[in-house]
Amino acid sequence: MNKNTITQIIQNHQPRIIGKQRYYSVFIPFIKVDGEYHILYQVRANHISQGGETSFPGGRIEPGETPEFAAIRETHEELNIHPDQIHVWSEMDYIVSDWAIIHCFVGELHDVSLDDISPNEEVDYVFTIPLEQLLKQEPITKTVDYHPTACDDFPYDLINQGEDYSFRPFTHEVMMYELKDEVLWGLTASLTHQFINILRSGVESLVK
Repeated sequence: MNKNTITQIIQNHQPRIIGKQRYYSVFIPFIKVDGEYHILYQVRANHISQGGETSFPGGRIEPGETPEFAAIRETHEELNIHPDQIHVWSEMDYIVSDWAIIHCFVGELHDVSLDDISPNEEVDYVFTIPLEQLLKQEPITKTVDYHPTACDDFPYDLINQGEDYSFRPFTHEVMMYELKDEVLWGLTASLTHQFINILRSGVESLVK
């Protein structure tokens, strides 16, 4: 293979993240409750994966979909709200891990009250938290330590130091919001915290 072939191939290549991540998209939905903006959360039904956990509407991005379209579709399907009532304001920061890329959009459930929401079978129930409460509250942050373990047939003879090789452990931060009747934790808490920090920083910039 010559230089011209190599340069042509690499110049036509679209850079992407190395790995086998799956692509997901979620929606942070605002809803008005008694004239005040709340953020709506849902609790996953027990018969699906991660049952009983709190999440935002969302799911896997299907082939041919944009992340925004997937967020709207999943919100429509899970909350039984017409797509025309799901108003996306913007995309915020997203999560990249070794197993997934999770896009996150923020917007409003327009002309929708809590009584209008009749979730599908994937959702046990929904609840809301006033935005002003989240702006005042800080999450608890704890750490989880992971220590890699090689599989039984790992070819230690092919690597330097063999069985004495020290695989690097790593620490993962887990956020939790303790609420009156609910707990936000994991990715849902992380996305909530990131969004709240964006609002706080934005307000400070406007004041300056």
